[in-house]
Amino acid sequence: MWMILALLSAVFAALTSILAKIGIENVNSNLATAIRTVVVVIMAWGMVFLTNTQHGIMEIGRKSWLFLILSGLATGASWLCYYKALQMGDASKVVPIDKLSVVITLVLAFVFLHEEFTMKSLIGCVLIAIGTLFMVL
Repeated sequence: MWMILALLSAVFAALTSILAKIGIENVNSNLATAIRTVVVVIMAWGMVFLTNTQHGIMEIGRKSWLFLILSGLATGASWLCYYKALQMGDASKVVPIDKLSVVITLVLAFVFLHEEFTMKSLIGCVLIAIGTLFMVL
């Protein structure tokens, strides 16, 4: 099931890029990001209430709060940069560079989470990086 959800995530991310590129024309990128964020917030809280999981908020520990807030700040910074880049550049060039996050995530997961970094991971990272450069140049 996780693989299907991951694939759907990729499809929705692709749609996000195309829809955003069309929608951001003649709109300040920060304003566009704020509008997108409001929609995401409404949708996320809607799912919380739809699944009746809002009561779990009281059980969240301090460490989880801290890292969820930091993750939110990183997401916000990523979205602000992404929308500005998308407004200034071609989606076909901005999106591949944005997807270098896969490589960066694997490296950070190895360093901070002590996840296994195999030869397969290394080759995949190198291929993604080369593919990104190939698409952008």
